[in-house]
Amino acid sequence: MSAGTLRVIDTGSRHGRFNIALDQALIEAHRDGTTPDSLRFLEFSPSALVGRHQDLSNELDLEFCREHDIDIGRRITGGGAIYLDQHQLGWELICSRRAFGDADLGTIAATICGAAADALSSLGVDARYRPRNDIEVDGRKISGTGGFYDGDTLFYQGTLIMELDSDLMFGALNVPQSKRDKHDLGSAAARVTSLAACARSVPDRASVKRALTASFETMLNFNAAADELSAGELSLAQSIYDDEIGTPAFVHDIDGVSAEGSWSQAELTTPGGTIEATVSLAPSGIRRMAQIYLSGDFFITPPRIIYDLESRLRDVPTTEIAEVVRGFFSSRPVDLMSLSVEDFVTVIERAIAMQDPA
Repeated sequence: MSAGTLRVIDTGSRHGRFNIALDQALIEAHRDGTTPDSLRFLEFSPSALVGRHQDLSNELDLEFCREHDIDIGRRITGGGAIYLDQHQLGWELICSRRAFGDADLGTIAATICGAAADALSSLGVDARYRPRNDIEVDGRKISGTGGFYDGDTLFYQGTLIMELDSDLMFGALNVPQSKRDKHDLGSAAARVTSLAACARSVPDRASVKRALTASFETMLNFNAAADELSAGELSLAQSIYDDEIGTPAFVHDIDGVSAEGSWSQAELTTPGGTIEATVSLAPSGIRRMAQIYLSGDFFITPPRIIYDLESRLRDVPTTEIAEVVRGFFSSRPVDLMSLSVEDFVTVIERAIAMQDPA
């Protein structure tokens, strides 16, 4: 495509929930044509954020977060739980999906992560893209990323670990059982690194921002231009924060879903991430789905599709679940990013099989 303008904004340090509200405001304003293609740099006060589809209490040590004054929030992207503070630098692209032609989300992730890795390499760090959405140095993660489409708008974000406070990071996050069984959080921390730990000469943040901007400029064939948030974008972000993102109802939207009632749960690990299905069946008569929650560490676009699927499956006879799931996905434009429709069928059927018939 011909060169356009990429607005570059730096929104400074804010707490997690308001940063997420700003994400949503920029997406909505870009979709409506009032916000141009933008590259945003952002920083966080101490925040622990779960992915859009994750179970809050399963992923975070909420007591630790309270004791250490760590803000908890829920992202609008998929993926796993993350801890963020002043030692990390966030970056986000909000731009037209058409900038990447007909590429699917997995291909776009590889392109963007490759550009970010090139930027770090220009600073003397041997960074590489690791599918499905990480950037690593010598096999250790230095940046996690993720994104989705909303109509023609692509939202894609990443966080670069400038310095690592492993005590806070792994204290705030619940370590998965597979790692907990090793009785050593060091095994998890050893898979993460920082710019300070691997750069021969540690660049300052301004240099990192310049390198990322230049790399994204080249990738998109855009010309970067420094700018600021508009009053309208800030006002919209505040409204979104007050009405949704900042509310306990949104943050606790998926929280302890299998703790009450007659539930069964199954998990499936795939190349596209881990999917968990938590189901409750009707107590009498034909076996039907009374309630279902789909959670886990995965990306799907548009994100809302998961809640639509949960709604569609309620009151469906268990013998018809597979057919309904396949029909649901075939009738909608969905990008599963290394997942398959059969992955959802499998994990839901496993959860159903684990529940005693009434």
